[in-house]
Amino acid sequence: MPEPIVQIRDLSRVYRHGDSEVVALNRVSLDIGEGEFVALMGPSGSGKSTLLHIIAGIDRATSGLCVVQGVNVGELNETDLAEWRKQHVGFVFQTFNLIPVLTAYENVELPLLLTQLSASERREHVEAALALVGLGDRMDHRPGQMSGGQEQRVAIARALVTDPTLIVADEPTGNLDAHSATDVLTLLQQLNRDAGKTILMVTHDPKAAAYAGRMVHLEKGELLNGERT
Repeated sequence: MPEPIVQIRDLSRVYRHGDSEVVALNRVSLDIGEGEFVALMGPSGSGKSTLLHIIAGIDRATSGLCVVQGVNVGELNETDLAEWRKQHVGFVFQTFNLIPVLTAYENVELPLLLTQLSASERREHVEAALALVGLGDRMDHRPGQMSGGQEQRVAIARALVTDPTLIVADEPTGNLDAHSATDVLTLLQQLNRDAGKTILMVTHDPKAAAYAGRMVHLEKGELLNGERT
């Protein structure tokens, strides 16, 4: 395996509701190498999205270790965690999360508005990201003027535009038809193989997982054996 960019050791996440406890993750250990494309698989409630969210700094573990590119994410305070996410994680979600009144260009530019880049530097980054996902000719289109597959590609461009350490994708094809899903999965595969991006994707669909280089299976919060595709 390549040098680990993500190191998980004995990670547990317990949610408490009154007097009851729900164990979402139970002592999970996992390494993800730099440049890998890993699919997290499992049925609903298996803990795969919880694990993704902890690695991405959206949620916190109850116990155990989560280190991403040498940083113990669990030790960061909320301010430092937000700054770390901004620099190191690109998010792609099932619902696209685009702002309807903004163009594709403006949606992709949003993460860069929090940086020190000039307007011309932001334009260079945005145009490059949209070209990379094949939407250089759709910069002025708003989400309502695009197909679902195109919207998800805009979301991927937005995730790429800051050149993050890690791209995390939570059911990225869940709202897409079969043809659009294939296009998006092929794009993620190309970003991994050609651009060397490290990608962690949650999916329940074996056909989607087959695009990854490795599958990791979770069931009832516990990690089963992973396998290469």
